[in-house]
Amino acid sequence: MPDHVYKVIELVGSSTTSSDDAIRNAIERASKTLKHINWFQVVETRGHIQDGKVAHFQVVLKVGFRLED
Repeated sequence: MPDHVYKVIELVGSSTTSSDDAIRNAIERASKTLKHINWFQVVETRGHIQDGKVAHFQVVLKVGFRLED
């Protein structure tokens, strides 16, 4: 089995529903243009408050994918 090389990028996903949806939105969008996505790590979670309620979630992710041979 050959050794692999991975690249790590940072993404910010957003959602008006939840932080989980923000994560899914970022990964689903990235998977349209990146191959071999293997893992993600949540680095930061933040949100926007409007009229005393959470209006928007943002999640910063590190995403790792294997470079093609």
